Amino acid sequence: MKKTQITRSEPDEHGHWGRFGGRYVPEILVAPLEELTEEFMRARHGNNFWRELNQLLRDYAGRPTPLFHAERLSAHAGGAQIYLKREDLLHTGAHKINNALGQALLARRMRKQRVIAETGAGQHGVATATVCALFGLRCVIYMGAEDVRRQALNVFRMRLLGAEVITVNAGTRTLKDAINEALRDWATNVHDTYYLLGSALGPHPYPLMVREFQSVIGREAREQILSASGKLPRALIACVGGGSNAIGLFHPFIADERVRLIGVEAGGRGDSLGEHAARFHTAAKSGGGRVGVLQGTMSYVLQDPNGQIGTTHSISAGLDYSAIGPEHAFLHDNGRAEYIRSSDADALEGFELCAKLEGIIPALETSHAIPPAIRVARQLPKDDAIIVNFSGRGDKDVQLVADLKR
Repeated sequence: MKKTQITRSEPDEHGHWGRFGGRYVPEILVAPLEELTEEFMRARHGNNFWRELNQLLRDYAGRPTPLFHAERLSAHAGGAQIYLKREDLLHTGAHKINNALGQALLARRMRKQRVIAETGAGQHGVATATVCALFGLRCVIYMGAEDVRRQALNVFRMRLLGAEVITVNAGTRTLKDAINEALRDWATNVHDTYYLLGSALGPHPYPLMVREFQSVIGREAREQILSASGKLPRALIACVGGGSNAIGLFHPFIADERVRLIGVEAGGRGDSLGEHAARFHTAAKSGGGRVGVLQGTMSYVLQDPNGQIGTTHSISAGLDYSAIGPEHAFLHDNGRAEYIRSSDADALEGFELCAKLEGIIPALETSHAIPPAIRVARQLPKDDAIIVNFSGRGDKDVQLVADLKR
């Protein structure tokens, strides 16, 4: 698709980026979403809110995170210098704490005493349970049974932090189904409950709100790479499930047309619907990614030929989702961002390669971005740089990978 110049990426007042986004919800959720939108907009334009959030990000979460020059990985690629934005070093082990702290402050401002959330890989659940413990809020986490099985360590961490973890056995028993249950809970308990959604998806204002809280990643990375190399990177690369870590890195670089924005989806174990979670991939015979509405927002959604929501597969629980955030859909259709796939095998290769060359064990989600980063680096001269968003650490995945190696 022909690239269109985009100098900024903001939704309209109804939460639409072009045709994507919006608010497609039952009537009972319209009022709480309006209340949340008004509170967020007040906070967004208020210095006191950002002052308190920035202090928490610094003193509690551990920001700023380093931009690490991966010299051995760069030498292995034999091209541009590869830098890792080390979100894995944050408290709780991933970028999710950035958004969780921001939304927890909103929940407190709105005097909500109960917080609910969904989680796939468990990192958002852990981050939510953590901030609820910090602020003394009751916490309920919905998690698909398949994800509970493969992320047992994070389930234990959530419960240790005081959260109630509810296993969802419906549907594919993964992230999509956990979000469904969380939305049902919120519709029933809107008077005292805050829904702390974990990615840049869902009904307005969530995609905008999550992006704003995650954009600290890109702001820091921009300043750090200019300090380290004296110029902007040639490319930014990040894994994309719902899309929060990627849009957080991308957004402060939107206007810099020479900087490629590359999102990496889960290519899974095959091209057929149900074998991957690549929303921008289309398969003529079995269905694929088409524009549709899922869980309150319009975006690209994996669907079968009859328009039913497609099943997904990924070795990583955090990328195992049928839709993608609406701002990513907008950037894709306007040609500003590129979206490619890494298979399960690619992710395992990236997982092991990064561990052996840099002494850093990445999350399986993050691992999807490593092989493409090497390919991109090889196409560029050595005095250029690329940044990989190192969105999470791999402690949670070590047992899963060990079991696969048996």
